[in-house]
Amino acid sequence: MPDIRFFCSMYSLLCLLARIGFLPIRIWDLLDILIVGFLIYQLYKLLKGTIAYTIFAGLMVLYVVWWLVARLKMDLLSAVLDQFVNVGVIVLVIIFQQEIRRILLYLGDTAFKRQARILGSLLDNNLPQSRQREWQVQALTEALLRMSRKKMGALLVLAGNIKLEGIVNQGFVLNAEISVQLIESIFQKESPLHDGAVLIGEGKVLMAGCILPLSDKIDLPKSVGLRHRAAVGITERANVAAFVVSEETGYISMAYEGELKRKLEETEVAALLQQYYS
Repeated sequence: MPDIRFFCSMYSLLCLLARIGFLPIRIWDLLDILIVGFLIYQLYKLLKGTIAYTIFAGLMVLYVVWWLVARLKMDLLSAVLDQFVNVGVIVLVIIFQQEIRRILLYLGDTAFKRQARILGSLLDNNLPQSRQREWQVQALTEALLRMSRKKMGALLVLAGNIKLEGIVNQGFVLNAEISVQLIESIFQKESPLHDGAVLIGEGKVLMAGCILPLSDKIDLPKSVGLRHRAAVGITERANVAAFVVSEETGYISMAYEGELKRKLEETEVAALLQQYYS
């Protein structure tokens, strides 16, 4: 078995050899660089395709100009730019409040929610409750497929146990059992609620006719309408999944974490509902 002193000697040798000029580089320095690079990449993925990405690039250009002006001793222009830089943190929070919310939701969801699902599945020995969940998923699947065949525009939000007060506006409280007939009747053109979204959560149809925030992403296809933008918008602001049926084509799409997946097959619809329904 290799002696631990051997590994300590090798580590010391690597630390001695890893130098750039007169600066020593430790393993922790490399790890630090990798973590920062990963965080910057994740930030780029979250901002890519949004107006916030363009604003962020503009702020970086402003910061470079401010730095250059200070080095060139251009006092008047430097004093003007100082006023912007001094309140930079407050400006960033105001401009990027939605993106900061998305980042915090992403970080909070990566571990805790998945662990809760695993623990819940291990502790759930209630067979009737599991069957009820299966029936509800089947009802939602059948409703989406039937509306797709009829080219009936629809927007369903799987909210689970997440409260959407302050994000969702208006809407009529139903608290009704999930059924194909109810969902279809809501999205009939003659229905006064057909233009809004339906919230599904806690095993019920919670609300109908809800007004959702629209996404400001600039990389969404031009062919998508307000329903698709609303689906993306609600998933940018809350950890929910949204399903859309296009009124023009009948295609079914799903939005999650601000990303839109279009033209789903029937098997994909069933699998995604099974995955995100809670």
